[in-house]
Amino acid sequence: MSIIKYVLRRALYLIPVFFGITLLVFSIERLAGDPIQLLTQLNPKINEAQRQALRHYFGLDKPVYAQYLLWLSELFMGDLGSSYAVYSGVSVNYLVATRVWTTLEIQLLGFVFSLVIAIPIGVLSARKRYSLLDVTITSSALVGTSIPIFFLGIVFILGFGYYLGWFPSGGAQSTIPSQYFLGDQTLDHIWHLTLPTAVYTFALLAPIVLLVRSSMLEVLRQDYILAARASGLSERTVIYKHALKNALIPIVTYIGLYFGGLLAGAPITETVFNWPGVGRLFVDATNVLDFPIVQGIVVLITLMTLVANIITDITYAYIDPRIRLE
Repeated sequence: MSIIKYVLRRALYLIPVFFGITLLVFSIERLAGDPIQLLTQLNPKINEAQRQALRHYFGLDKPVYAQYLLWLSELFMGDLGSSYAVYSGVSVNYLVATRVWTTLEIQLLGFVFSLVIAIPIGVLSARKRYSLLDVTITSSALVGTSIPIFFLGIVFILGFGYYLGWFPSGGAQSTIPSQYFLGDQTLDHIWHLTLPTAVYTFALLAPIVLLVRSSMLEVLRQDYILAARASGLSERTVIYKHALKNALIPIVTYIGLYFGGLLAGAPITETVFNWPGVGRLFVDATNVLDFPIVQGIVVLITLMTLVANIITDITYAYIDPRIRLE
């Protein structure tokens, strides 16, 4: 089957999935509470009639199905709506667009660093199976997967930010130019970026190490690996040219799932470090039931996840010729 036909067929299958997810999220949000009540509860001067007027203005007094259909019609026009509370009246398109790169900085840097570090360590652990080195690596990885990322972030802030004073404790930039690191705005941003990226890299590192090790152990037991070694090929060639290539399928799956949720950012990391990204925006919007922001971000995450799944399936066929697009 050609790639074009495969993509079209998968896209048709994913259309009901997309609408199902949006409908589910839309319905659950409405069950969470009344954003107008939450928005005005601390203002004693606002009465119930004024609250009802606000609900009417935002269209929240309509039946849920009518709200959903109206939102879908705006979505097809490329409009994700406007914020209720976090940035009242500001377009969700604008809010997400201005924060995308800030989120991608941590996401992409953390992911690249984790792959560069984890793949060689996972391969080494598989080659030295049951050795002291392997036990040390797997034990460390298991500990790493057990540490909550918010706890790790606080430890880094206290250790490297508060006590040592090497890095700032939060934010993406110093408040005033006179506080810029070495007097340069770019260096100051990199300075602020270091701690959250390090925490996010560590959070991704442990599961990737375990995944690479598990996949490599499975491949190294195959007959063609024994044949490659018996033919006189160097161990490096056997490991990195033959074994690792065939062990990439689970890793590609992980990468595909990761990139699917790329825009979601790292909500916990961004919140702990007060990082102004999409993940932090999502958390803030959820806390005040700002429906348009939550829905807009969920839609983008859903679309990216569905597209990433198709790309991942296509990648399988290029990595392993035995896999066919059917």
